[in-house]
Amino acid sequence: MKSRRTSGGPAPTLTAIRVELHALANPVRGAHSQRFFKTGPGEYAEGDKFLGLTVPQMRSIARKYRGLDDPSALELLYSPWHEERLIALLLLVDGYARGDESRRQKIHRAYVANARQINNWDLVDLSAAQIVGSHLDSREIALLERLARSKNIWKRRIAIVSTFHFIRSNEFLPTLEIAAILLGDSHDLIHKAAGWMLREVGKRDRQLLDKFLAKHYRQMPRTMLRYAIERHPESIRKQYLAGTI
Repeated sequence: MKSRRTSGGPAPTLTAIRVELHALANPVRGAHSQRFFKTGPGEYAEGDKFLGLTVPQMRSIARKYRGLDDPSALELLYSPWHEERLIALLLLVDGYARGDESRRQKIHRAYVANARQINNWDLVDLSAAQIVGSHLDSREIALLERLARSKNIWKRRIAIVSTFHFIRSNEFLPTLEIAAILLGDSHDLIHKAAGWMLREVGKRDRQLLDKFLAKHYRQMPRTMLRYAIERHPESIRKQYLAGTI
């Protein structure tokens, strides 16, 4: 993939990005991030490494190096450092938003092909709707259905979070279809993401959400249900949680 330079001067390089990132490293914050993002043995992000940068710092660096070519951003996505992967995704999201149809197609395909590298919930949440959801027609979500049935947790989260793009356009059926596929999922991170998306549907169409809940709420994981009904009146929430509605 090729990307267009947005300004004069030397082309941004991976080396320059990495030098700047490591210069900003904060080991204390990095250690906290390792605990927060569950990087211990047997946890969902086992072995992930953090430099300890803040999100504003990473967004600033992504803006500074937005002229980095897409193949280099993909190379950065294979970094063992979480912050480097996050910046890679910020660059790809920006490239997709500014790109022509050909570039968007290439970024979308590369994102899906390398989905295993998008391997934490924050990485999924800042990129899936922008690169996957925005590339699809709400009537043709076979890709999301396939991702939702994947054994890989991050592909499943990509599937449901991608539907946020449709929600923002007041198209809710993709979210309901993917959430239904994920009802039997065993992972809390999927329960939270599906419940979050269902809540977003309810903020725009409460009646449609309640129709979905009436059919499924008794089989929904508790966390998914709690997230989905978060904006309901307290008395209604209690009835859902008690199974008496």
